[in-house]
Order: sequence, then C-alpha cells, then structure tokens
Amino acid sequence: QEKEQEIVAFEGDDAEIKIQQILHDYVRPAVEQDGGAITYKSFEDGVVTVELRGSCSGCPSSTITLKSGIESLLKRMVPEVTEVVSEAL
Repeated sequence: QEKEQEIVAFEGDDAEIKIQQILHDYVRPAVEQDGGAITYKSFEDGVVTVELRGSCSGCPSSTITLKSGIESLLKRMVPEVTEVVSEAL
C-alpha cells in the first residue's frame, strides 16, 4: 500500500521555501519518530527560528539535535542559513 503524497504550499522567498521543504521532508519525520514535533517560525538575517514541541520540548538532547543535526543540514543545503534557533515556549 503506497502512502499518499501530502501536498503542502510554502510561502516566502526561494531560501525560505527551501528551508520549509527540508524541514517538512527530512526533519519533521525524524522528530516525529521520537515523539516530538517541529514547526517552522521564521527566517531572518540568516537565522532560522523553529519551535520544538512534544517530547523534544525540554529534552537535553534537543539542543544537540537542533545544532548538530538540523542546523548543519540546513547550512549545507541552503547557504543563506547561518544559524538555527528554537523559540522558547
């Protein structure tokens, strides 16, 4: 049984759209597998802001995941990205 392809419309300039696609296609499934959730908030002056919820919220590993995993992936795939930060809940 093939999984139905979800269609999502992203808004913003090219870099912002690419960031949202990467978060949606690569990061979100991995985070959800661990019982967490990630939401894109903004992209300004090279800084991507996300919100981590669920089991990710308050987890000591979430900072490591955010910096070493998500930030390095986005920096590699979107050169405009300089940093990824998590918005406090």
